[in-house]
Amino acid sequence: MASFTRLLLLLTALCVFSLSWVPARAATRRFRFNVEWKSVTRLCHTKPLLTVNGQYPGPTIAVHEGDSVEIKVTNSISSNTTLHWHGIRQLRTGWADGPAYITQCPIRAGQTYTYTFQVIDQRGTLWWHSHIFWQRASVNGALIIYPRMPYPFKQPIHAEVPIIFGEWWNSDVDEVEKEMMLSGAGPNVSDAFTINGLPGPLYACSAKDTFIQPVSRGKTYLLRIINAGLNNEMFFAVANHTLTVVEVDATYTKPYATRAIMITPGQTTSVLLTADQIPDSSGMFAMSLGPYVTAPIFPFDNSTAVGFLNYKNKRGEKMSPPLSSTVPLGALLHNLPDVLDTQFATRFCTSLRSLATSKYPCNVPQTIDRRVVSTVGLQLQDCPANRTCTGYDGKRFFSSMNNQSFVRPSTAILQSYYYNRKESGYTTDFSEKPPADFDFTGVSRYQLTWECEVDLGSITYQQEVLRYQLTFTRKV
Repeated sequence: MASFTRLLLLLTALCVFSLSWVPARAATRRFRFNVEWKSVTRLCHTKPLLTVNGQYPGPTIAVHEGDSVEIKVTNSISSNTTLHWHGIRQLRTGWADGPAYITQCPIRAGQTYTYTFQVIDQRGTLWWHSHIFWQRASVNGALIIYPRMPYPFKQPIHAEVPIIFGEWWNSDVDEVEKEMMLSGAGPNVSDAFTINGLPGPLYACSAKDTFIQPVSRGKTYLLRIINAGLNNEMFFAVANHTLTVVEVDATYTKPYATRAIMITPGQTTSVLLTADQIPDSSGMFAMSLGPYVTAPIFPFDNSTAVGFLNYKNKRGEKMSPPLSSTVPLGALLHNLPDVLDTQFATRFCTSLRSLATSKYPCNVPQTIDRRVVSTVGLQLQDCPANRTCTGYDGKRFFSSMNNQSFVRPSTAILQSYYYNRKESGYTTDFSEKPPADFDFTGVSRYQLTWECEVDLGSITYQQEVLRYQLTFTRKV
């Protein structure tokens, strides 16, 4: 009898073990989104903010690898809108991708559209956002794809935390975009950076608007980080803690331990953080977010958002950030690179490697059918006659690919394709390499020198005989 009991217990244990590894069956996940205005206050300013379901950032979409997804979107505002599922491979569902006038006609005021697609051979952290004009400044959210196999991380994960970086303008972002297009200058910089929609105590009136994440000492957390900002590469760090990068853009990477990360607009990076420090009486460690500046002549928001890890996470306890006046600035910004720390950014990017295991191989094509060189640049163009341009040196900023800038056509791409119109300005002769060859990865002709004394720095920008002086102090 005892032997039979032991055998029964063993079989039960095996069944429980095997069941714990059975992936969830593929299913259809349905969501309802309502694009609507909501009154939101930040930095002592209250304004109507475009949101989804009244949330800022928007709701998280969580699905499993292999699931079919249906998102019913109702447009409750007076202007057009679309949504884009950033990073989802739209296999034979290109109409669900979302870029307005490119793959989808916009959702008109008062109308409803249902996006339908399947998540195939993808897992990890992505995000969604509006894809018409600057609506994505506030219309965005996390898109999490849970894998069919266990995570390839050794540490057990205590909790998963979506963290969305953003920008806040006190003014209307539509007006900021219009002014940029008219003037040819860079857009008016944001008034604050945000962590999950909250700027933190270094900004005016914002101590109460601070993201605080409870943690338990000794536990490991998976931070699903998304840069939903419009205009800035960002540095992010947690004081006294190490971040271990395990995934970038929904692709697993070899674990890489670092004091900070650099993340570009639209990018996602998942990191492991172990709460292995001994906190002081506040129980807090700062999470800091600041810009990485690659073009100092372009306007940028030189400020810092701060959130906190809270080791004192007793049930029901109200959490408040420590007053910035009582915490040394160096402690808040510990581990955060300087805004011009290109050496750190380069070292971080070149240290990322594919996981390249049997379960998650690095499938790189071994043969090349055609070689295409594509360079993305920022140029200055002469101001049109009878216009005033406020870009650098009285000119207009223009982005380009292979030295060609985009000109909005008079007829939408979808409409031209549907009616087979050839006269709308669309051609197939885009250059497969830049018109002039030079060392695209070498030192720029725009030589930069950097000197720093405490918080005060100066940059000298030189091109031939042109000199431009820029002096700034990190805003706190």
